[in-house]
Amino acid sequence: MLLQEIFGINGYMKSMADRYAEEGYVVLVPDLFWRMKPGVELGYGEADFKEALGYNEKLDEENAVNDIAAIRALPEQAGKVGMIGYCLGGRLAMLAAARTDVDCAVSYYGVGPDAYTSKIPAIHCPMICHFAENDAMTPTASRKKIIAALKQKPSIETLYQGCDHAFATPEREHFDKPAAMMAYSRTMALLRKVLGPVYDLNQLWEMHCYYEFGTRDVNAVMPTMVAQPYVSHVPTMTGGVGHDQLKRFYKYHFVDSNPADTRLIPVSRTIGADRVVDEFVFCATHDREIDWLLPGLKSTGKYFEVPMLAVICFRGDKLYTSISIGTRRRCWCRSARSIRQACRSRAFRPRRKWSMKPCRQIR
Repeated sequence: MLLQEIFGINGYMKSMADRYAEEGYVVLVPDLFWRMKPGVELGYGEADFKEALGYNEKLDEENAVNDIAAIRALPEQAGKVGMIGYCLGGRLAMLAAARTDVDCAVSYYGVGPDAYTSKIPAIHCPMICHFAENDAMTPTASRKKIIAALKQKPSIETLYQGCDHAFATPEREHFDKPAAMMAYSRTMALLRKVLGPVYDLNQLWEMHCYYEFGTRDVNAVMPTMVAQPYVSHVPTMTGGVGHDQLKRFYKYHFVDSNPADTRLIPVSRTIGADRVVDEFVFCATHDREIDWLLPGLKSTGKYFEVPMLAVICFRGDKLYTSISIGTRRRCWCRSARSIRQACRSRAFRPRRKWSMKPCRQIR
């Protein structure tokens, strides 16, 4: 259940509902202003902000929490329920966690929740509070008061240095993408732990690689991804954005561009709630032009090895993004040029063969 900001169920709330649905959840966004004006949908301009403040001042929080509880009790609802609130919704998420039997709750920069610290002892579900360091709506003194009260509960309080209110909303002035991504991953970790479903990201990534490098079947690769994925190989800036562009990249510049003896030797694999960080060594004989790695360099017949690192993000059981970089920044920034020079050199000799060992998984 997503609890709105003071701007009603606007584009941002709808986009987040879509995003959590893509993660595998049934998502409800209750209209908390329906008694004043059903269907409020405001932007972030000056006029809309003024109107939003008016609704916020008139909101009866008692009724709002009762509405949330009523939805929780609907006979159509089955299984566990998680609650995520932003701004006004962040405060209501804390109140609802204290007054309902919700299974977990997440509060994004809740406005003025210090006035409700007396309710915190009633919270018995796991909870995350995302605080912004420079949020004037939850100043340091108030934040410390809330954190002190939450210390006795199964909660996690995270502070985002240098961030301000509404750092997770792309359309807002203080949007901070790195902080928003970190907060989202932490939120997903809680949802997966409490609500499920728990997907085997390791197996999903293994199957994706199998279709890429084993069967080399583009039509099998694409269904392992979300409807609009993107892939980027940073050193050469190759890849694709969206289904059609990415499928074209795989078909004409990746799957069949890899040498016949290509193999990936695992080094380390770190698995989180919504992503995999994979370190491996790409090994191959340069028997063809490798568009995505060595564009413009014709076959030299030389064997080479390149250490790589891939960051793979998931939405539910589908890949959302895959970004390939290097295990060492300096190494990768120079790797394409270095391999080109090595493959052209008569003095080039293959380094020792890497031994195949099981990859180390960290969960």
